[in-house]
Amino acid sequence: MPNATAQLVFYLWPIVVFFLFRRLPVTHALICSIIAGYLLLPSRVGIDLPMVPTINKYSMPSVMAAIMCVVAVRTQVREALRKGMPAAPLIRAPQHKSLGVLIINILLFLMFVSPLLTMLTNREPIFAGPFLIRGLTFYDGLSMMGIQLFTIIPFLLARRFIASPKSHIVFLKILCVAGLCYSVLALFEVRMSPQLNVKIYGFFPHDFLQHMRAGGFRPVVFLHHGLWVGIFFAMAILAAAALTRCKDRISKRGLWRIATFWLLGVLFLCKSVGAFVIALALLPAALFLRARGQLVVASALAVIVLFYPMLRGAGWVPTEEIYNTALKFSEERAASLNFRLRHEDMLLDRANQKSLAGWGSWGRNLVYDPVSGESLSVTDGAWVIAIGAGGWLGYIVNFGLLTLPIIFLVFQHRKRRFGFETSGLALVMAANLVELIPNATLVPLTWMISGALMGRYAYQRQENPESTDLTFELGVQSLQPTTLRTRTRRGLLLDAPRKSAQTDTMTARKPRTN
Repeated sequence: MPNATAQLVFYLWPIVVFFLFRRLPVTHALICSIIAGYLLLPSRVGIDLPMVPTINKYSMPSVMAAIMCVVAVRTQVREALRKGMPAAPLIRAPQHKSLGVLIINILLFLMFVSPLLTMLTNREPIFAGPFLIRGLTFYDGLSMMGIQLFTIIPFLLARRFIASPKSHIVFLKILCVAGLCYSVLALFEVRMSPQLNVKIYGFFPHDFLQHMRAGGFRPVVFLHHGLWVGIFFAMAILAAAALTRCKDRISKRGLWRIATFWLLGVLFLCKSVGAFVIALALLPAALFLRARGQLVVASALAVIVLFYPMLRGAGWVPTEEIYNTALKFSEERAASLNFRLRHEDMLLDRANQKSLAGWGSWGRNLVYDPVSGESLSVTDGAWVIAIGAGGWLGYIVNFGLLTLPIIFLVFQHRKRRFGFETSGLALVMAANLVELIPNATLVPLTWMISGALMGRYAYQRQENPESTDLTFELGVQSLQPTTLRTRTRRGLLLDAPRKSAQTDTMTARKPRTN
């Protein structure tokens, strides 16, 4: 049960976000508020309002960041209008017109309307032994739409505000520094056992026995599970490695190399085998491949993840060979893998009974004992959860938004020549995508990275280093005098020349000439 400290930290978080946006540029504040909220907020505290999905540690930072971004844009627009500058680019940046942008916009639309289809196809109740799971109602459909809205907020914000090479470097730096700070807490729990969440927030978020590994402990800190900590460190490692290749302040590349191997050592001590293997596999690509090679590797992994359920259902994934290979290294790990594979087969068969729109919420996607009514299945992978709850439509929508931005960048690289900051961020995203196959590590940070990559693809910008952070991120093209449409007293729209931003709005009197 969360204690008073957990409640206090959660309800004071909007104030923290407010001060972040007051003290930092918009890009920095947006990234810090979502990453810090994900890493520090308690997981069992939430605001449960009627007609609104529960606001928890995942949605609270996103909602507050969205509010502050809207306030920042409106403030900048008022300032631009006061100075006679163009305000339209501040409201909507110029987009790269392509099929990729159209596909993403269609997926975003389907993400909001697909819950209604799920609701309409799940009106009947389910009988599980002596228990009954009621059918979905219109209220459930609206609730699922609200959950989708809260989920996609980091993607939308990142696509709008973290879309430039400069902002990608900022993203990598904040992610790496967050990993370094979190490593201190993780090392404490490696030595002393996972107890920070209990001591500070009054509860343990998961099963303690699952975090006793190899005669030691797997840290949890303030996340849902130790596996979440492991993949976060893997992403921080790749971010640090990407910074060693960026051209931003070459003198600091040595520090980023030290950070890379420090975080790699911390991840090894965390005893998360899957995350450690992912980091080791992608680290050479981050350190030695060119930007195009990194994008190719990331997009190849994205394609595998996108089509994994189809390959799994068709029997093209060599599960037996994978199990036998794991058995050679550790019987415990092999048993855990076999447990996951058996339950994935069970849940996939269940999902195929309603393949289009899924089973919806309230545990309708699970398999139950027909006599006792107990659940016989365990959901681990994010992909099997997406298919079971939303069907193939829900899976394609969610994983399309996560994987397609990386694939689009590969096809645009020859034309636009993306730097190491973007390709490195794509590798970070690829690491998280691979982890989504065995685990449900789909968090706001994942959506924010995907949105940043999509923003880099979607928006055309003038790379003006002298522009301010907000105007640069919002894609202000020019502050040169243009034509301003003004309204007369009779309501007619007339074209009037606008003065330059550097001149005063008052007309200066010409000096007399004798």
